[in-house]
Amino acid sequence: MQNLLIDCDPGVDDAIALLLAFGSPELRVRGIVAVGGNVPLVHTQTNARKICELAQVRDVPVYAGCDRPLLRSLTTAEYVHGATGLGQVSFPEPTIALQTQHGVDFMIETLLAAEAPMKIATLGPLTNLAVALAKCPEIVKNIDQVVMMGGATTHGNVTSSAEFNIYCDPHAAQMVLNSGVSIVMMGLDITHQAIATPDRLATIRQIGEPIGALVAKLLEDYSHHDIQQYGFAGAPLHDPCVIAYLIDPTIFTVRHCFVEVELQSEAAIGRTIVDWYHASGKPKNVQVVATIDSDRFYQLLCDRLGLGFDSAQPAKTQTAKTRIER
Repeated sequence: MQNLLIDCDPGVDDAIALLLAFGSPELRVRGIVAVGGNVPLVHTQTNARKICELAQVRDVPVYAGCDRPLLRSLTTAEYVHGATGLGQVSFPEPTIALQTQHGVDFMIETLLAAEAPMKIATLGPLTNLAVALAKCPEIVKNIDQVVMMGGATTHGNVTSSAEFNIYCDPHAAQMVLNSGVSIVMMGLDITHQAIATPDRLATIRQIGEPIGALVAKLLEDYSHHDIQQYGFAGAPLHDPCVIAYLIDPTIFTVRHCFVEVELQSEAAIGRTIVDWYHASGKPKNVQVVATIDSDRFYQLLCDRLGLGFDSAQPAKTQTAKTRIER
Protein backbone atom coordinates (compact mmCIF):
# COMPACT_ATOMS: atom_id res chain seq x y z
CA MET A 1 0.00 0.00 0.00
CA GLN A 2 1.30 3.43 -0.97
CA ASN A 3 1.10 6.30 1.53
CA LEU A 4 -0.16 9.31 -0.41
CA LEU A 5 -0.63 13.04 0.09
CA ILE A 6 -3.07 14.71 -2.33
CA ASP A 7 -2.59 18.39 -3.14
CA CYS A 8 -5.61 19.56 -5.13
CA ASP A 9 -7.97 22.35 -6.16
CA PRO A 10 -11.43 20.69 -6.55
CA GLY A 11 -12.72 21.19 -9.36
CA VAL A 12 -14.81 18.51 -11.03
CA ASP A 13 -11.95 16.31 -12.20
CA ASP A 14 -10.20 16.65 -8.81
CA ALA A 15 -13.41 15.45 -7.17
CA ILE A 16 -13.47 12.34 -9.37
CA ALA A 17 -9.76 11.79 -8.70
CA LEU A 18 -10.46 11.83 -4.95
CA LEU A 19 -13.24 9.28 -5.37
CA LEU A 20 -10.90 7.07 -7.40
CA ALA A 21 -8.23 7.30 -4.71
CA PHE A 22 -10.71 6.52 -1.94
CA GLY A 23 -11.95 3.46 -3.84
CA SER A 24 -8.47 1.98 -4.39
CA PRO A 25 -6.93 -0.30 -1.74
CA GLU A 26 -3.44 0.26 -3.17
CA LEU A 27 -3.51 3.82 -1.83
CA ARG A 28 -3.61 5.09 1.72
CA VAL A 29 -4.50 8.78 1.57
CA ARG A 30 -2.82 10.38 4.58
CA GLY A 31 -4.14 13.88 4.01
CA ILE A 32 -5.60 16.32 1.49
CA VAL A 33 -4.27 19.84 1.08
CA ALA A 34 -6.31 22.34 -0.92
CA VAL A 35 -4.89 25.19 -2.97
CA GLY A 36 -6.44 28.10 -4.81
CA GLY A 37 -6.74 27.17 -8.48
CA ASN A 38 -9.82 26.06 -10.39
CA VAL A 39 -11.79 28.18 -7.93
CA PRO A 40 -10.63 30.18 -4.90
CA LEU A 41 -9.39 28.39 -1.78
CA VAL A 42 -12.61 28.99 0.15
CA HIS A 43 -14.32 26.69 -2.34
CA THR A 44 -11.54 24.16 -2.99
CA GLN A 45 -11.11 23.27 0.69
CA THR A 46 -14.89 23.06 1.12
CA ASN A 47 -15.23 20.89 -1.98
CA ALA A 48 -12.54 18.51 -0.74
CA ARG A 49 -14.51 18.02 2.47
CA LYS A 50 -17.75 17.57 0.54
CA ILE A 51 -16.21 14.74 -1.48
CA CYS A 52 -14.82 13.10 1.66
CA GLU A 53 -18.28 13.28 3.16
CA LEU A 54 -19.90 11.87 0.03
CA ALA A 55 -17.51 8.90 0.18
CA GLN A 56 -17.91 8.66 3.97
CA VAL A 57 -14.17 9.04 4.37
CA ARG A 58 -13.82 10.68 7.76
CA ASP A 59 -10.32 9.59 8.71
CA VAL A 60 -8.51 11.66 6.06
CA PRO A 61 -7.82 15.21 7.30
CA VAL A 62 -8.35 18.16 4.97
CA TYR A 63 -6.19 21.28 5.19
CA ALA A 64 -6.25 24.68 3.52
CA GLY A 65 -2.97 25.61 1.88
CA CYS A 66 -1.98 28.66 -0.15
CA ASP A 67 -4.73 30.86 -1.54
CA ARG A 68 -2.69 32.51 -4.29
CA PRO A 69 0.41 31.94 -6.45
CA LEU A 70 3.88 32.95 -5.32
CA LEU A 71 4.26 36.03 -7.53
CA ARG A 72 1.17 36.39 -9.68
CA SER A 73 -2.51 37.01 -9.04
CA LEU A 74 -4.79 33.98 -8.95
CA THR A 75 -6.26 32.74 -12.23
CA THR A 76 -9.40 30.62 -11.83
CA ALA A 77 -11.59 28.50 -14.12
CA GLU A 78 -15.20 28.95 -13.06
CA TYR A 79 -16.07 28.99 -16.76
CA VAL A 80 -15.18 25.28 -16.78
CA HIS A 81 -15.99 24.07 -13.26
CA GLY A 82 -18.88 26.32 -12.27
CA ALA A 83 -19.07 29.11 -9.71
CA THR A 84 -18.14 26.95 -6.72
CA GLY A 85 -16.16 24.29 -8.59
CA LEU A 86 -18.61 21.38 -8.70
CA GLY A 87 -20.77 22.30 -11.66
CA GLN A 88 -24.52 22.31 -11.07
CA VAL A 89 -24.49 19.60 -8.40
CA SER A 90 -25.59 20.93 -5.02
CA PHE A 91 -23.85 19.18 -2.12
CA PRO A 92 -24.80 19.51 1.56
CA GLU A 93 -22.46 21.66 3.61
CA PRO A 94 -19.79 19.32 4.99
CA THR A 95 -19.78 18.40 8.66
CA ILE A 96 -16.16 17.25 8.42
CA ALA A 97 -14.06 20.00 9.97
CA LEU A 98 -11.31 21.83 8.17
CA GLN A 99 -8.04 21.32 10.05
CA THR A 100 -6.65 24.45 11.68
CA GLN A 101 -3.01 23.81 10.75
CA HIS A 102 -1.83 25.39 7.51
CA GLY A 103 -1.63 22.80 4.75
CA VAL A 104 2.02 23.53 3.95
CA ASP A 105 3.02 22.93 7.57
CA PHE A 106 1.03 19.70 7.57
CA MET A 107 2.89 18.52 4.46
CA ILE A 108 6.26 19.31 6.05
CA GLU A 109 5.37 17.70 9.37
CA THR A 110 3.97 14.57 7.74
CA LEU A 111 6.91 14.09 5.41
CA LEU A 112 9.49 14.64 8.14
CA ALA A 113 7.76 12.05 10.33
CA ALA A 114 7.27 9.50 7.56
CA GLU A 115 8.81 6.10 8.22
CA ALA A 116 9.31 5.60 4.48
CA PRO A 117 9.25 8.00 1.52
CA MET A 118 5.74 9.00 0.45
CA LYS A 119 4.03 9.70 -2.86
CA ILE A 120 2.48 13.10 -3.58
CA ALA A 121 -0.27 13.62 -6.15
CA THR A 122 -0.50 17.23 -7.26
CA LEU A 123 -3.74 18.01 -9.08
CA GLY A 124 -3.62 21.81 -9.08
CA PRO A 125 -1.07 24.63 -9.04
CA LEU A 126 2.18 23.62 -7.34
CA THR A 127 2.23 26.48 -4.83
CA ASN A 128 1.84 24.37 -1.68
CA LEU A 129 4.62 21.95 -2.58
CA ALA A 130 6.96 24.73 -3.69
CA VAL A 131 6.48 26.60 -0.40
CA ALA A 132 6.99 23.38 1.58
CA LEU A 133 10.24 22.68 -0.28
CA ALA A 134 11.42 26.26 0.28
CA LYS A 135 10.61 26.20 4.00
CA CYS A 136 12.07 22.76 4.62
CA PRO A 137 14.34 21.41 1.86
CA GLU A 138 15.06 18.28 3.89
CA ILE A 139 11.61 16.88 3.05
CA VAL A 140 13.02 15.91 -0.37
CA LYS A 141 14.51 12.74 1.13
CA ASN A 142 11.05 11.58 2.22
CA ILE A 143 9.30 12.21 -1.11
CA ASP A 144 9.33 9.00 -3.11
CA GLN A 145 7.66 10.54 -6.16
CA VAL A 146 5.54 13.51 -7.21
CA VAL A 147 2.96 12.62 -9.84
CA MET A 148 1.60 15.89 -11.16
CA MET A 149 -1.18 16.84 -13.50
CA GLY A 150 0.32 19.72 -15.37
CA GLY A 151 2.08 20.92 -18.44
CA ALA A 152 2.09 19.72 -22.02
CA THR A 153 4.53 18.89 -24.76
CA THR A 154 2.61 20.45 -27.64
CA HIS A 155 -0.16 22.87 -26.68
CA GLY A 156 -1.92 24.71 -23.88
CA ASN A 157 -5.47 25.08 -22.64
CA VAL A 158 -5.41 28.46 -20.92
CA THR A 159 -3.09 30.07 -23.47
CA SER A 160 -1.84 28.72 -26.78
CA SER A 161 1.14 27.11 -25.09
CA ALA A 162 0.45 26.87 -21.34
CA GLU A 163 -1.57 24.32 -19.36
CA PHE A 164 -3.75 25.73 -16.58
CA ASN A 165 -2.03 24.33 -13.46
CA ILE A 166 1.44 25.41 -14.54
CA TYR A 167 0.21 28.76 -15.85
CA CYS A 168 -1.46 29.52 -12.52
CA ASP A 169 1.84 29.42 -10.68
CA PRO A 170 4.74 28.96 -13.09
CA HIS A 171 7.34 30.03 -10.54
CA ALA A 172 6.20 27.37 -8.10
CA ALA A 173 6.30 24.77 -10.88
CA GLN A 174 9.88 25.69 -11.77
CA MET A 175 10.88 25.44 -8.10
CA VAL A 176 9.48 21.92 -7.91
CA LEU A 177 11.19 20.91 -11.17
CA ASN A 178 14.50 22.19 -9.78
CA SER A 179 14.08 20.51 -6.38
CA GLY A 180 15.60 17.14 -7.23
CA VAL A 181 12.48 15.14 -6.39
CA SER A 182 11.37 12.33 -8.68
CA ILE A 183 8.58 13.75 -10.89
CA VAL A 184 6.06 12.20 -13.25
CA MET A 185 4.34 14.75 -15.50
CA MET A 186 0.83 13.92 -16.68
CA GLY A 187 0.30 16.56 -19.36
CA LEU A 188 -2.53 17.64 -21.63
CA ASP A 189 -1.27 15.50 -24.50
CA ILE A 190 -2.22 12.48 -22.41
CA THR A 191 -5.27 13.69 -20.49
CA HIS A 192 -6.91 14.96 -23.68
CA GLN A 193 -7.04 11.30 -24.75
CA ALA A 194 -8.96 10.31 -21.60
CA ILE A 195 -12.32 11.49 -22.92
CA ALA A 196 -15.63 10.69 -21.23
CA THR A 197 -17.38 9.75 -24.45
CA PRO A 198 -21.14 9.14 -24.40
CA ASP A 199 -20.56 5.36 -24.19
CA ARG A 200 -18.16 5.75 -21.27
CA LEU A 201 -20.54 8.16 -19.57
CA ALA A 202 -23.32 5.60 -19.89
CA THR A 203 -21.11 2.99 -18.24
CA ILE A 204 -20.34 5.36 -15.37
CA ARG A 205 -24.04 6.09 -14.95
CA GLN A 206 -24.69 2.35 -14.57
CA ILE A 207 -22.48 2.19 -11.48
CA GLY A 208 -25.57 3.10 -9.47
CA GLU A 209 -26.66 5.57 -6.85
CA PRO A 210 -25.34 7.81 -5.61
CA ILE A 211 -21.85 7.68 -7.14
CA GLY A 212 -22.64 6.72 -10.73
CA ALA A 213 -25.39 9.29 -11.23
CA LEU A 214 -23.39 11.97 -9.45
CA VAL A 215 -20.18 11.47 -11.42
CA ALA A 216 -22.14 11.29 -14.68
CA LYS A 217 -23.89 14.57 -13.89
CA LEU A 218 -20.62 16.26 -12.93
CA LEU A 219 -19.10 15.14 -16.23
CA GLU A 220 -22.11 16.26 -18.26
CA ASP A 221 -21.80 19.80 -16.87
CA TYR A 222 -18.01 19.76 -17.10
CA SER A 223 -18.01 18.63 -20.73
CA HIS A 224 -19.75 21.71 -22.17
CA HIS A 225 -16.59 23.83 -22.35
CA ASP A 226 -14.40 21.11 -23.88
CA ILE A 227 -17.00 20.11 -26.45
CA GLN A 228 -17.35 23.73 -27.57
CA GLN A 229 -13.68 24.68 -27.30
CA TYR A 230 -11.99 21.56 -28.68
CA GLY A 231 -14.71 19.60 -30.43
CA PHE A 232 -14.21 16.67 -28.04
CA ALA A 233 -16.88 14.01 -27.63
CA GLY A 234 -16.93 14.68 -23.89
CA ALA A 235 -14.86 15.89 -20.97
CA PRO A 236 -11.21 14.88 -20.52
CA LEU A 237 -10.46 13.47 -17.06
CA HIS A 238 -7.19 15.19 -16.27
CA ASP A 239 -6.67 14.59 -12.56
CA PRO A 240 -7.96 11.00 -12.33
CA CYS A 241 -5.14 10.05 -14.73
CA VAL A 242 -2.68 10.90 -11.94
CA ILE A 243 -4.42 8.57 -9.50
CA ALA A 244 -4.66 5.87 -12.17
CA TYR A 245 -0.90 6.12 -12.71
CA LEU A 246 -0.30 5.56 -9.02
CA ILE A 247 -2.60 2.53 -9.01
CA ASP A 248 -1.43 0.93 -12.27
CA PRO A 249 1.41 2.65 -14.14
CA THR A 250 1.29 -0.03 -16.86
CA ILE A 251 -1.71 1.85 -18.32
CA PHE A 252 0.84 4.48 -19.39
CA THR A 253 4.31 4.75 -20.86
CA VAL A 254 6.83 7.43 -19.93
CA ARG A 255 9.85 9.14 -21.46
CA HIS A 256 12.64 10.61 -19.32
CA CYS A 257 13.22 14.24 -20.35
CA PHE A 258 14.56 17.57 -19.23
CA VAL A 259 11.64 19.92 -18.55
CA GLU A 260 11.61 23.58 -17.58
CA VAL A 261 8.97 26.30 -17.35
CA GLU A 262 8.96 29.50 -19.39
CA LEU A 263 9.05 32.43 -16.95
CA GLN A 264 10.26 35.38 -19.03
CA SER A 265 7.88 35.73 -21.99
CA GLU A 266 4.44 36.98 -20.99
CA ALA A 267 3.05 35.52 -24.21
CA ALA A 268 4.34 32.04 -23.31
CA ILE A 269 4.61 32.16 -19.52
CA GLY A 270 3.77 28.83 -17.94
CA ARG A 271 4.69 26.79 -20.98
CA THR A 272 6.48 23.56 -20.12
CA ILE A 273 9.47 23.23 -22.41
CA VAL A 274 9.96 19.49 -22.87
CA ASP A 275 13.32 18.44 -24.31
CA TRP A 276 11.91 15.34 -26.00
CA TYR A 277 15.08 14.43 -27.90
CA HIS A 278 17.58 15.64 -25.27
CA ALA A 279 18.84 18.39 -27.57
CA SER A 280 19.98 20.56 -24.66
CA GLY A 281 22.09 17.89 -22.99
CA LYS A 282 20.74 19.05 -19.63
CA PRO A 283 20.12 16.47 -16.90
CA LYS A 284 16.78 14.74 -17.34
CA ASN A 285 14.52 15.68 -14.43
CA VAL A 286 11.01 14.46 -15.31
CA GLN A 287 9.33 11.25 -16.39
CA VAL A 288 6.95 12.66 -19.00
CA VAL A 289 3.95 10.44 -19.62
CA ALA A 290 4.03 9.61 -23.33
CA THR A 291 1.03 7.33 -23.96
CA ILE A 292 -2.18 6.16 -22.29
CA ASP A 293 -4.42 3.16 -22.86
CA SER A 294 -7.63 5.13 -22.43
CA ASP A 295 -9.87 2.06 -22.48
CA ARG A 296 -7.95 0.49 -19.60
CA PHE A 297 -8.03 3.80 -17.76
CA TYR A 298 -11.82 4.00 -17.95
CA GLN A 299 -12.16 0.34 -17.00
CA LEU A 300 -10.09 1.00 -13.89
CA LEU A 301 -12.10 4.11 -13.06
CA CYS A 302 -15.46 2.36 -13.37
CA ASP A 303 -14.30 -0.73 -11.50
CA ARG A 304 -12.98 1.29 -8.58
CA LEU A 305 -15.95 3.63 -8.36
CA GLY A 306 -18.22 0.60 -8.33
CA LEU A 307 -16.21 -1.49 -5.89
CA GLY A 308 -15.25 1.34 -3.60
CA PHE A 309 -18.76 2.72 -3.21
CA ASP A 310 -21.14 -0.22 -3.38
CA SER A 311 -24.62 1.30 -3.30
CA ALA A 312 -25.95 -1.94 -1.78
CA GLN A 313 -24.13 -1.23 1.47
CA PRO A 314 -26.49 0.47 3.95
CA ALA A 315 -23.83 2.84 5.21
CA LYS A 316 -23.22 4.18 1.72
CA THR A 317 -26.86 5.08 1.09
CA GLN A 318 -26.56 7.90 3.59
CA THR A 319 -24.71 9.90 0.95
CA ALA A 320 -27.80 10.10 -1.25
CA LYS A 321 -28.69 13.47 0.29
CA THR A 322 -26.57 15.06 -2.42
CA ARG A 323 -28.98 16.80 -4.77
CA ILE A 324 -28.45 16.72 -8.52
CA GLU A 325 -29.97 19.71 -10.27
CA ARG A 326 -31.16 19.02 -13.80
